[in-house]
Amino acid sequence: MRQSRPNVIVFFTDQQRWDTTGVHGCPLDLTPNFDRVAQEGTLAAHAYTCQPVCGPARSCFQTGQYATKTGCYRNGIPLPADAKTLGHYFRDAGYRTGYIGKWHLADRDPVPADQRGGYEFWFGANALEHTSDAYDCVVYDNDERRVKLPGYRVDALTDAAIRFVDERKDEPFFLFVSYLEPHHQNHRDDYPAPAGYEQRYAGRWTPPDLQALGGSAPQHLPGYFGMVKRLDEAFGRLLDSLTSLGLTENTVVAYTTDHGCHFKTRNGEYKRSCHDASLRLPLAITGPGFVGGGRRQEMVSLLDLPPTLLDAAGIPIPEAMQGRSLLGLLRGGGGATEEWPGEVFAQISESQVGRCVRTHRWKYSVSAPDKHGWNDSGSDTYREEFLYDLLADPWELTNLVAHESHAAVRAHLRERLITRMVEAGEPAPTVLPADAEARPAGQRRVGRDEIEA
Repeated sequence: MRQSRPNVIVFFTDQQRWDTTGVHGCPLDLTPNFDRVAQEGTLAAHAYTCQPVCGPARSCFQTGQYATKTGCYRNGIPLPADAKTLGHYFRDAGYRTGYIGKWHLADRDPVPADQRGGYEFWFGANALEHTSDAYDCVVYDNDERRVKLPGYRVDALTDAAIRFVDERKDEPFFLFVSYLEPHHQNHRDDYPAPAGYEQRYAGRWTPPDLQALGGSAPQHLPGYFGMVKRLDEAFGRLLDSLTSLGLTENTVVAYTTDHGCHFKTRNGEYKRSCHDASLRLPLAITGPGFVGGGRRQEMVSLLDLPPTLLDAAGIPIPEAMQGRSLLGLLRGGGGATEEWPGEVFAQISESQVGRCVRTHRWKYSVSAPDKHGWNDSGSDTYREEFLYDLLADPWELTNLVAHESHAAVRAHLRERLITRMVEAGEPAPTVLPADAEARPAGQRRVGRDEIEA
């Protein structure tokens, strides 16, 4: 007899821009399966990572805590031995748990059992980008044995996920399947799409920020788009397996990613910046509690996913988690929408020691002038670096941080940023004005009612 408790699956991609999806305006029809889930289930239309780099973002998702709280503020720092993850919480609640694909929270490959976050079934690699290639997918099993899987890497991991679901269909399970795509293949610095897919998208649509700034987009976008297309096809296959096994109505499925990709336009690589190209995520959820949830406009953080998934399974949300369950919004009542934060907060590492807040209208970011993003997790002093008016400039092409007309906006956002830093467990810092000559207002004006938008 099948269990009444819902199964939970996380379909987790790597470095996928939000605007690769049709529901966010991409005209290339890359994501019909994601779009269908977003339309029939719940779409978090304004979802953002809390750390735009692989390992730190994953530490946040697994623990529900900011990266400065877990200590995994940069790549290469394994989860602490005593860290409680989603794998532990679901397993303690009687779920069969499985992890397939990229982990990036250990200190070596194969990942030893005590560094797997408590997951019962293991079929992955710590740094999948280093153990495998597009058509050479290598992972390790529970006994640390090397396993080479046939097929394109996305398909190989999806096959493993479908086998996991089929073998555990009669008991509640929690599966986290973590792809490398559409992340670049590190040793070649390219985006290897399935054979024939890159050609479909050569010379076609380019997002406006990349049109303006260039970077590596002309070289890399066609392969990147091809990878996204294959991911969505794999997502459809996984959903089809749930349908064929009679599990659709009792399975929560969440599709999201760790961060986006700015294609070497904001710094010398692909992420680790405050810009929406790095921060903004595709996020759609379907299944019990989420069907018919609609297009939510609240500002949602990656940190809100762990409590949401536990809540969906009826598992108490630990006090240590620093996000909020989206189900509170969907259930309504009690002023849930009014109490939801009006901004998201992100910590930025490796490229810099940075912090930012993003509201519907504004983006405000600061950077520590005397700290190194690889060696330092935080600072007691920051300097203003970026301010964007996202209503007038949604692609973040005009930095207003030194404009006299926006002094009141900066002052307001500075206080919001400091408040969020303290809530995250950081000390209240000193924030210095931008290291740039003040610019006259010109025609720019900001009304009082616009400052808090």
